This record gives sequence, C-alpha cells and structure tokens, in this order.
Amino acid sequence: MKALLSFARHVPMLLITLLCGIAMAVLWSGHQNIAHWVATILLAATLVDTLRGMIDDVRHGHVGVDILAVVAMLSTLAVREYWAVWAVVLMVYSGEAIEKYAQSKASSNLTALVAAAPQNAHIVKDGQGSAEALTKNEASLQNLDWSTETVDQVRLGDVLVVKPGETVPVDGTLISSSATLDLSNINGEPVPRQLTANSPLMSGAVNGSTTFLMEATQLSRNSQYQRILELVKSAQSSRAAVVRTADLLAVPFSVLAFIIAGVAWIVSGVPTRFAQVLVLATPCPLLIAAPVAYMAGSGRLAKAGVLIKTQEVIENLGRVSHIFFDKTGTLTVKRPQVTRLDLPQQSPVHMSKNEILAMAGAIESYSVHILAQGIAAAGTLACKHLLETTQSESSEHAQTTNYRPESVREDSGQGVSGLVNGHHISVGRLDYVLDGEEQQSLGRSNPTFTELAPDEMATYVSVDGKLTARIVMKDVPRPDAAEAVRELRNMGINRLSMLTGDKEESARIIAKQVGIPDVRAGLYPEDKARIIAESAKLNPNKQPWWDLLISKFIGESVTKSITMMVGDGVNDAPVLAAADVGMAITDGSTTAASESAQAVIMKDDITCVPRSIAIARRTKRVMLQAVVIGLSLATIGMLAAACNMIPVVVGAFAQEAIDVVSILWALTALIDKD
Repeated sequence: MKALLSFARHVPMLLITLLCGIAMAVLWSGHQNIAHWVATILLAATLVDTLRGMIDDVRHGHVGVDILAVVAMLSTLAVREYWAVWAVVLMVYSGEAIEKYAQSKASSNLTALVAAAPQNAHIVKDGQGSAEALTKNEASLQNLDWSTETVDQVRLGDVLVVKPGETVPVDGTLISSSATLDLSNINGEPVPRQLTANSPLMSGAVNGSTTFLMEATQLSRNSQYQRILELVKSAQSSRAAVVRTADLLAVPFSVLAFIIAGVAWIVSGVPTRFAQVLVLATPCPLLIAAPVAYMAGSGRLAKAGVLIKTQEVIENLGRVSHIFFDKTGTLTVKRPQVTRLDLPQQSPVHMSKNEILAMAGAIESYSVHILAQGIAAAGTLACKHLLETTQSESSEHAQTTNYRPESVREDSGQGVSGLVNGHHISVGRLDYVLDGEEQQSLGRSNPTFTELAPDEMATYVSVDGKLTARIVMKDVPRPDAAEAVRELRNMGINRLSMLTGDKEESARIIAKQVGIPDVRAGLYPEDKARIIAESAKLNPNKQPWWDLLISKFIGESVTKSITMMVGDGVNDAPVLAAADVGMAITDGSTTAASESAQAVIMKDDITCVPRSIAIARRTKRVMLQAVVIGLSLATIGMLAAACNMIPVVVGAFAQEAIDVVSILWALTALIDKD
C-alpha cells in the first residue's frame, strides 16, 4: 500500500488513467456511451496538462514537440477509436513515469552526493573554555552544553561536537586528540583516515565511532562539500551540445511523422491511417534517451571519483586528441621524497643516519616549505625504525627515540632550526646551517659531498653548528603514472606532452620513466597557455563517423583538436582554463586548481584520466545507439501502420515499448564496462 501511495503521488494521472481503463472495461458491454464519455473527459484533461507542459518547456528553452501526442490523441478521438484514445493517454503518462524513473536512476550517483550534504551542527555554547583548554581536558566533553542548529548558523571559531556516524558540518580543525573519518563521500577513499589533533577536517566526511570536538575555520557556504555540491548541481542542470542537437532533431522527426501519416491517409482514403501512424511516432529516443544517457555518464564519472561542471565536458572528453600534463604533483608524487642521506667524509658527530634524519624530520614538521613534508615523513619512518631497534633496551635509552622539537624558528627561503634532545638542529640551505667558521673552512666549492644528479635536490643538516649531513631528495613518478599513460596510448591518444616550469634535465628523466616523449620545460603559465592554444589549431586524430555527423548539426568544426590539461597546483589554474578540458587532480581537500577546471578528480588518482575518457566515449556511444534504435523502430512502425499492418490500439502500446527499449538502452551507460 505504501508503494502504491508513493506511486500515485509521483504520477497521479497515470493512476487515474488506469482507473479510467478499468471503468471503461466494466461499462463497455452495457453502457458503452458512458465509457466513451470517460475516454473523452480523460482526453480533455490530458490535453490541458500536455499543453501546459509544452508551454513550460518552451519557457525553459526546450523544444516543445508534444504536438505529436496532441494530434495523435485528437485524431484517435476523431475516428472514434476510444480504446485507442485511452491507450494514447496511457502512453503519455506512462512515458512520463518512465522518464522520471530513468532520470532518477541515471542521476542516482549525483543525487547521493547531494543527499549527503551536512544539514545540522552541534554548536558548543559560549563561555565553556577555549579550544586549547578543551584539548587538554577531553573529559569535559561529556559535560559540555551545546545546541543543535542548522549548518548555516555556524560562525568562524565556533567549537562543534561531531557524534559517531554524523557528517562533519563545515571545514575546520580537530580539537580532540584523534578521530577516524570516512572520506568516501568526498574522494571515494575506501579506507577510513586516522587524524590527530590540529589536523584539518573537511565538511562531508563522516565520523567514525568516537565523538570529537572541532573548531570551525570556514562558513558553510565556503566549505569543501559546498564546492562539491556546486559542481554536482551544475552538471545536473546543464545540457551537452549533442543533447541540444537531439532536441532540434526531434522537430524534423515530427515533420517526417506528419508526412508519412498524411500520405497514408491520402493514398488509402481512410482517415484511421492518419491516427495509426501518429500513435507510433515517438521522439522519446531524442527527447529522453539522449539526456538520460548523458546524466548516467555524469553519474558514472562521479562514482569513479571525477566531478564535472557541465555535461559538455563529457562531449569534449570523448573527443580529446592532445593531453598535456603538469609534472610536479601530477605525474610525480605531490612532495619530493628523500632518496638518501649523505654524510661528510669526516662526520663531526657520532650519530647514525636514522638519528640525524629523525631529528631533521622533527624540525621540518613545523615548516611550510615544499620540501618539508618529504623530510618530515622520512623522519617519522627513521624514528619508527629507531624505536623498533631499542625495544629490547632500557626504557631510558628508548626514550631518546621520542624526538620532540623545541623553540622552532623558520627563516623563509632559508631553513628551519630548533632544539631536539638538547642539540641545536638546523635544516636548510648550506649557508644557513653553518656557522661563520664552518662557512670559511668549506668555502664555495663544498668538496664534502659528491655532485648531485640533474633530477636531485638537496638540503643540509647541522648539529650544534657543525655540518652533519646532506639530505638528497627528488621527484619520483606516481606509481600508476606510467600505467595511465600506457592506457591513453591504447585508447588511440598518442599526442601526450609534459608542460613544466622545472629544468629540462629533471623533466626529461620523469617523462622517460612514465613514457611521455614530448617535453616542454622551463615554462611560465603564459607559455603553457600559448602552447595549448597552438595545439588546438592542429588537425585532430581520426574521429568516429558519428562525431563528423553530429558536428555538422552543432556547427562546430571537426578540424579543431580537443586539448586537455591535467594539473594540480595553483599555478596550473590559468592553464587549466586555457584547455578545452581542464582536469584538476585533488585529494578532495584542495580546490585551488579546481576553480578553473572543468573536471575535478577527487581521489588523487591519475588513472582516473584514462578512465574518465573511456566513460565519456561509452556514454556517447550508448546515447547514439539508443537514439538510432528508437528512431529506427519508430520509423519502421510508422511505415507498417501506414500499410495498415498495425491497428491503432496495438500501435499505441508498440510506441510505449519503443520508448522503453530506447530509454533502457540509454541507462546501460550506468553499467561499468570500462
């Protein structure tokens, strides 16, 4: 009963039509005139509803071609085919129900993202202590007084309570000592992420099993999940050029239907033939199947971790012929990694490499420099290794592996220094880490260490003013970058280029490792934008015949190469905007590049690039198949009806079957076959 009530609420006229059909069947044997009036009144109500829908479509910029249905209903009434009248009305409203189902199914992945949007927040009332005080006394969490408000009521600096299973309402900072968050709504990350105090929190993340406190650092309208929702809603409301073309093609199809119906009437001299043809004329493969396929494609991309701003992106993704990659953070990992630690020929201190690296990492954990995170990560691993090797020793000795920096100071562009376990540690440029006497003794030649390779960079470590080590780092390719490039080549995309501001020697090393032959190095953002613009003028790779055909209706030249730029950083933003498809790779927490991108990878996975292209190509292929199958069946049916091979009532139900076939075929774009 509940399902029936829900059905009636969404498509009430379909339920009314079915009830009218039952009434007509009951009245047909004894009160046929009353049954005729039931059909006529139902038709009148349907005409009013259909005309109102046509006017609304025109207001929203869509082509109103329901004139076919209107004429079909009137013509069946004119020839006194009352059961055909009922069947055509049933066709209209069942088609509406199928359309709603198809649109809902196609956009289910996008709708799920919208439904997961944070709605409420538990705001701790003022006067209960600062964030720092609450951090030190987590036992007070149980005694806090808070109120539940809408997420729009959250102000900057508010302390919020997030319970188990709830969604983080706004971007903020973790106050509690630890938390476990599910980020699958944001970036598809399957494994919950463990966070510690002062870690940044993203709205949309779902709390694990423990209540925690956080401090709001963004308002709801500026938080990460709202940016995601903006992309989703933009994609839902947009219409690709090929879908707009399908709308326009519905007009000549309607004209063709009227021509076939008119000729059938004239040749046969039987007015019923006109109605027989029109009840089989269905533009639904164009008006419904095409947008359903593209909405399904948008949902497939979202499920794969790729959000698009408009459905036009799907069209361009499927036609990409030249892809440009940024190097650092795109083809390589986001931070340079420590590859080795070099000691001078005569070390001034008696420390192991792990001890030096652990102390340097402890200091660098307070730095914002691009190299700091890599050194801090290496220091953490070194500290872990030291702890494992001292577990069998005294607790006093094991405590020395617990490196805690004090009095840390960073000199921008130079380095960072501080105290660790009683030693003064400096990490940074060579001149920065040495005292005056050491600088004079070493001079400018620095003979203490061997020469670096072209793709290597170094930072130096001193202990108590004495040069102790050189930390060597370099960019390393993402583990799956070469695989992604190989997949693109297998898909027929051979124009692959690297655009980078880095020096050519190091750029070519990375390019060779991932399989990209074309390297443009030492570039500024304006240089990258110019190269992309020049590439767009080149002849594209071989295009499928359907692209050549569709482009004639769209009016776009097929000689234009579709360019794509893949990047991640702030300096990529103008370049992403210059390409036909700008794709930003993020981990769900950064959106600088995504502001100018047309597509955003939310899971920091470069293999999403070939996958998104495969999804786009399949979406367009399925859409064309649905349209061709539907229109072909409709045309064959109309010709058969013109030859009096299909009765009016049968034709009405056959038209419904054609709609179902084409729409269900369009929904196969949801199937994961890529």
